Amino acid sequence: MSIDLEKALGAELAPTSGSWSRDDVILYHLGIGAGVGKATDPKELEYAYERNLKVLPSFGVVPVFDAVMQMNSVPGIDINFGMVLHGEQELEIHRTLPPEAEVDNTGRISKIYDKGKAALIVIEAVTTEKGGDKLCTNRFSVFARGEGGFGGESGPQPGNVAPDRDPDLVVDSSTTPHQALLYRLSGDKNPLHADPSFAKKGGFDVPILHGLCSFGVVCKAVVDSALDGDVSRVTGYSTRFAGVVFPGETIQTSMWREEGQILLTAKTIERDSPVMTNASIKIA
Repeated sequence: MSIDLEKALGAELAPTSGSWSRDDVILYHLGIGAGVGKATDPKELEYAYERNLKVLPSFGVVPVFDAVMQMNSVPGIDINFGMVLHGEQELEIHRTLPPEAEVDNTGRISKIYDKGKAALIVIEAVTTEKGGDKLCTNRFSVFARGEGGFGGESGPQPGNVAPDRDPDLVVDSSTTPHQALLYRLSGDKNPLHADPSFAKKGGFDVPILHGLCSFGVVCKAVVDSALDGDVSRVTGYSTRFAGVVFPGETIQTSMWREEGQILLTAKTIERDSPVMTNASIKIA
């Protein structure tokens, strides 16, 4: 197993095409907890009913699943995918996501950092509406354990540090015991989130919630509480994944209003365990 920096860095992923419908958007929203405990609340129905349907910006991670999975065929990247973790996620929103679209996705290996005992591989994927403009750009940072030591740069220090003061807002978001089973229908079929025997091989007693599901749960908490439900104000969203969530736990999101952005952290209430750190939602 190894990484050949000269071959891998800058390598292009095969382009993919896709589409989504209103049903796909609603399924995604249900998968991150829309309607839990208040199914017919008018504001919740904006996520879960065709009339007045809006799209959370975190949905932008969904169309590029197929493109990102091509990392395992990139020349110069020969790693053990059983040792891979999702380390960080950055999402740029170029235009408010529509409830229906046909899109093209392009991707490349944009950065590779040497973390000593691991490698951090950054996959940049751009989603463009067919015949139109860019909708969003994702940067998936994959933490490949055991693949460091190849002599690359170590990468920048993490930013988006929460201020040393009480948060301006705190929101608790309940997850359900079957949340991972629902979220995986949006495209991320990793058995780690459904199969108990597979989860045990990964060191977990039970399947864990997808990191990008937690990403969506936290996005919804911020949009609903800090932005009055206005999805169009979000221009970017980035985070470092710091820990796991077990389906059924409660995610507590703490927010600090800063100039042009909302800094945030998230943890599980039940275990007081960090879920997301160094996180920011940029706003217009």
